[in-house]
Amino acid sequence: MTLTSFTRTPLRMTLGLALAACAGAAQATSITMYRDPNCGCCLSWLKHANDHFAKGEEKVTAKSVDSQNIAAFKSAKGVPADLVSCHSAIVDGMVIEGHVPAADIERLLKQRPKGITGLAVAGMPLGSPGMEAGDRRQAYQVIAFGPNKRVVWATYPAKGG
Repeated sequence: MTLTSFTRTPLRMTLGLALAACAGAAQATSITMYRDPNCGCCLSWLKHANDHFAKGEEKVTAKSVDSQNIAAFKSAKGVPADLVSCHSAIVDGMVIEGHVPAADIERLLKQRPKGITGLAVAGMPLGSPGMEAGDRRQAYQVIAFGPNKRVVWATYPAKGG
């Protein structure tokens, strides 16, 4: 046996054990939300997202960053002007604009469709996450967007009176 075979075998075992440990480890979700410091619904949305991703074994790092120039941030991240809302977030590298339901974000993170860089809910629809109003909800859509692409990701019909 050569010296090389003695060093390769432990190295292979170490790498194999490290890969097995990573495969079984819980995934971590990182949420950084940028908002106007005068807006309160943004913190409610962040709680919704944090609560959703904190279920089970997954670890969540969620934080809010106050920004005096949120429009520049949105523009730099490629949020289409007609889809802007009161806050923007980066969730595991994807841009999330406005009151997007966490279940839709989770699906985006699992699928990561080609040409899509984020999701948006334009404006501040009543009944969307962070804008809860009992059982009332305005109809709204979640739009998946990218530099050259835009598709309806989810539709939420109006409900309640």
